[in-house]
Amino acid sequence: MYKLNSYFIWLILVMLFMGQANCALPTSVGGQALPSLAPMLKDVLPAVVNISSAQTQVVNNPLFNDPFFRHFFNIPEQKQKKQSRGSGVIINARVGYVLTNNHVIEKADEISVILHDGRQFNAKLIGTDPETDIALLKIPAENLTALSFANSDRLQVGDFVVAIGNPFGLGQTVTSGIVSALGRSGLGIEGYEDFIQTDASINPGNSGGALVNLRGELVGINTAIIAPGGGNVGIGFAIPINMADQIVQHLRDFGEVKRGQLGISIQDLTHDLATAFGITTNKGAVITEVIRGSAAEKAGLQYSDIITAINNKPVNSATDLRNRIGLLRIGERVKITFVRSERTRNLYAVIADTQGIEGSEVSWYLDGAVLKDSSDGIRVNEITQGSNADQVGLVPGDIIIGFNRREVKTIKQLNRRFKLNTVRSIEIQRDGDILSIRLN
Repeated sequence: MYKLNSYFIWLILVMLFMGQANCALPTSVGGQALPSLAPMLKDVLPAVVNISSAQTQVVNNPLFNDPFFRHFFNIPEQKQKKQSRGSGVIINARVGYVLTNNHVIEKADEISVILHDGRQFNAKLIGTDPETDIALLKIPAENLTALSFANSDRLQVGDFVVAIGNPFGLGQTVTSGIVSALGRSGLGIEGYEDFIQTDASINPGNSGGALVNLRGELVGINTAIIAPGGGNVGIGFAIPINMADQIVQHLRDFGEVKRGQLGISIQDLTHDLATAFGITTNKGAVITEVIRGSAAEKAGLQYSDIITAINNKPVNSATDLRNRIGLLRIGERVKITFVRSERTRNLYAVIADTQGIEGSEVSWYLDGAVLKDSSDGIRVNEITQGSNADQVGLVPGDIIIGFNRREVKTIKQLNRRFKLNTVRSIEIQRDGDILSIRLN
C-alpha cells in the first residue's frame, strides 16, 4: 500500500468536507495524527526575534553647505533617522547572544530586539564581519529560549526546512520548503559565500532569521534572495550555521574576525587539469602561485600542488578552500592534504598574519597602474599601455571606491582585500558615474 504525501491527505480532506459548514476537520485519520509543524514551532518560535535599527543621517541641505548662508542665516544642520527592520536568532539563552546579518544593523546608532513574547531590549553590538555578513548582539534579558545547532555539513538537497523571520515588518512569519542546492558561491553577495539555497519563502525583513530543520535545529541564517520583481521567487539563500558559528567564535573573543592567510593563489581543478596531472578526481584546488615568505612557502607547498582536504575535510573547489582558510584564526595550525606527482601527501602550516608577506594579488590584477590615496578614494594616476590594468579597462583619473561591491578607501585596505578574497570586480567612479569592472 502506498504511503500518501501529507499534501495529498490535506487535499482529500478539503474535498471531502467542502460545503459541510458545521463539520470540523479531524485531527487524525484512521487513528493516526495528521502531520503538522506546530509542535516543533512551539519550541522554536520564542528563539527567533525581530530587530529594529535606527541610523541618524545628515540631510543634504545646499544652504547649510554654503558657509555664507550657514553663518549669516544661522541655518542648523538637519538630521533624520533611517529605520530598518530584520530578524535574529537567540543562540545563547544564558548570556543573551543574538545572531543576525551584518546588513541588518550596519551603521546603526540604535539596535532594538523584540522578543516573541513582546518584550523589547536595547542590544549591545558585540562584533560584525561584513565579509560573511554576520553580526553578534547581546541583550540583557532573562528567561530566553535559544536554538540548538544542527550540523549543516550533513544537509542534503531535498531536506525539508522552515524559514522564520519578520518579512516586510509584518511580524513573525513561518514558511516551509526544501533545500534546493548547497554550496552556492560566486553570487557577489558576500566576500565569503557557501550558501544554502532554499525555496522556503524569504522576503525583505527575513534577513538574520532562522532556517531550521524539522527537528527544530538551526541549520542556517537567512540572508539574501534573488528577487527580480522585489519579492520572493523561490530562490533564497542562507549562511550555513557551521560557517556562522566559526565567525561567532571570532566575534565573541575579539569583536572582529582576525583572518590570516595561507599565502597562495589558486584555481579550480578542472577535468582537463586533472587529466594533465594524471589523477582521477575533479575535486580540489590547484596552486598557481606561492607567495614568498608566506605560511604556504614555509610549510613546503609548491606551484601545481593540488589541495584536496583541509583538516581531513574534503576540498571541492577553489572557493571551498578559500572559505575554509578564511574561517581559521591567525596562528592556527592546519593540516593540508595535497597531491604532488600523482602521490597524496600531508603537511602542516600555521595560518599567518597578512602583514609582512611579500607580494599580493594587487600586483597582478593592477599591474601597470600607479595608484595614490586621495580624499575621494584610490586615484588611478597612470596606466601603462598593454598592462593588466589597461586590459581590464582602467584609465587615468578613475577613482577606485569598492572591491567585490564593498567599500574601500585606501590602497592598504584594497591590498588587504585582494589578499583575503577571490577577485571578482572593482567599483570605480569615472566622470560622475559609478562603474563595476569585472576582473575574472
